[in-house]
Amino acid sequence: MAPIPTPPTEPRDNLDAYVGLAAESAEQQAGARGWSPVRSLPPGAIITMEYLAGRLNFEVKEGVVVRCWKG
Repeated sequence: MAPIPTPPTEPRDNLDAYVGLAAESAEQQAGARGWSPVRSLPPGAIITMEYLAGRLNFEVKEGVVVRCWKG
């Protein structure tokens, strides 16, 4: 049986710090801190439950981040 791969280390970051920022600014900061990819979604967007290590998700309403989560 093949060994289970070790996922990449995720950046140490305070995700709550992105809430309230303009979406474009938040995406730039997240990229600079090592998150890749960074995904912006509208409120209520339908997404899969796929977890991708290193990805940061933003829920954006009227150009402002209202929620942030990993994966």
